Amino acid sequence: MVKPIVKDVFFLSQKSEPSAAKDTNVIKDLQDTLAAHRDDCVGMAANMIGYKKRTIIVSMGFMNLIMNNPVIVSKSGEYETEEGCLSLIGTRKTIRYKEIEVEYEDINFKKQRQKFSGFTAQIVQHEADHLEGIII
Repeated sequence: MVKPIVKDVFFLSQKSEPSAAKDTNVIKDLQDTLAAHRDDCVGMAANMIGYKKRTIIVSMGFMNLIMNNPVIVSKSGEYETEEGCLSLIGTRKTIRYKEIEVEYEDINFKKQRQKFSGFTAQIVQHEADHLEGIII
């Protein structure tokens, strides 16, 4: 189901709770909502659509990647950039890393470990921040 985008900064600033296999509705709603916003959005965290769960979706161009309970375990290549967010008006400066490694559970809640770089790494970092209650 396509869900409305949450703009309540108090809700967005709260840490998310772990996702579990019973949270398949959150995954489906993230997929549907990202698809509805594909022209102006490349990633989304569950709290952006009203679920305080540790699930994100990242558009990798050719596919969308679901990450449950992601943890960034390494990062390198710090740089400053400017980002926007559907939950906020305008853009803001932030610090990101060119290369990251993430441990997460996939759509079937199987443990994964993957490296990301460039713009995909930036998207993952932005969405992972949402799970910690960090808004750019």
